[in-house]
Amino acid sequence: MTNKYDAIIIGAGLTGLTTALLLKQKGLSVLVVEKSGRTGGSIRTFGRDGYVYESGPSTASLSNIETVMLFDMLKGKCELEIARKDAKKRFILKNGTLHKLPAGLMDGIRTPLFSWKDKFRILAEPFRKAGSNPNENVASLARRRLGKSFLDYAVQPFIGGVYAGDPETLITRFALPKLYELEQKHGSFIRGAVKRMVSRNESEKRVTKDVFSVKGGFGKLIEALTGYVGHENILLNQDCKVRSRDASCWTVALSSGDVRATHVICTAGGHAVGELFDFIPSSLRSSVEGLRYARIIQAAVGIRSVKGVDMNAFGALIPSTEKRRLLGVLYPSSCFEGRAPDGKVLLSVFLGGINCPETFEKSDSEIRRLILEEIGGMYRLSEADIDFMEIFRHFYAIPQYEIVCEKLLTDIAEFERANPGIILAGNIRDGIGIPHRIKQAFDIGNRFSPVVRFF
Repeated sequence: MTNKYDAIIIGAGLTGLTTALLLKQKGLSVLVVEKSGRTGGSIRTFGRDGYVYESGPSTASLSNIETVMLFDMLKGKCELEIARKDAKKRFILKNGTLHKLPAGLMDGIRTPLFSWKDKFRILAEPFRKAGSNPNENVASLARRRLGKSFLDYAVQPFIGGVYAGDPETLITRFALPKLYELEQKHGSFIRGAVKRMVSRNESEKRVTKDVFSVKGGFGKLIEALTGYVGHENILLNQDCKVRSRDASCWTVALSSGDVRATHVICTAGGHAVGELFDFIPSSLRSSVEGLRYARIIQAAVGIRSVKGVDMNAFGALIPSTEKRRLLGVLYPSSCFEGRAPDGKVLLSVFLGGINCPETFEKSDSEIRRLILEEIGGMYRLSEADIDFMEIFRHFYAIPQYEIVCEKLLTDIAEFERANPGIILAGNIRDGIGIPHRIKQAFDIGNRFSPVVRFF
């Protein structure tokens, strides 16, 4: 192993590995350093008695061209799996009953999820003026444009499912930038969505927004990326500290010895960034430490059979107004092949989040009882129907893009300007989902010459 590289990438999660792949393709020498003993970060796939389940992301949306391009590049090593058509159906719990989230005009008229006042009110959405507050939170935007019942039984459960967060504190332009842009650029969600649809070019038409995973689980994506980057270019179990810049190189102290690089790309979570740099300014340290993370408990639950309940769907989201103890339940075996043995069902259950931090303090046995009580009522199950339950705890699961993000992004830009060659990335900025992580890696890759076009 040499001790000098074009780029050292801190963090062997999806962002770090994808960035390393793209830089290697441009002929740059890269070293990926990781504190844990494995690659993949929050992504990990397990197998048990014919079940295949995830710890971390279970699904993603094919929502940008960069994600399409990455899977094109990994073809033959990692196969994209689009969810079954039934997965387009989503349920929302209201008054103890699961209702289908409307997918069209007639569904919207018939659904009991929204009030008649708001059903009529939404007809005027294209004619409401755009908001003027750049720091408007998601809840305020939803109430203003859609109405309270849409907030309670569509927007809030969606935010709970994506961010495990609170729409009253998440800032729209950071948490849902595409939605913010629709209103600001087109004056309306509906008008903006229509204009965006008709103006797509050929590349954008490949961005289907379909729900997807990877055949065999997202762990296969990590395996493919790790293989392309090369085990010889990845160091695991490394404590890391960026020390100083000498001439054109940065010195990075690792457990295995010092290494040097022209560029240092940090993809670590916000909770770790402050300790990775000897010279981080107090303003940036304060901002990054002010970025809250939702703590989440995730459970994979194998079910012998479910009778009399429609499981042909993406899953069920649970609004906070229902005062239940779950955030939501996904149905991976309904979405993808091979996730459960024939005749059986795999559920992915989520608890905790930003509004229920106390759930994280419960023991595994308490969590198991809680889950059995909740899913027992929703799906008419008893403990005898459970094949297995495996519980995962994610202490730093999802960053909350709240008002602190405005100062954080400014502080990051100033830090990068003052320290040429340093790039701060990861989920502290630019989005939390798998497509966001992939796009960020492409954006970083495009900072380096030569720029490679894949389409």
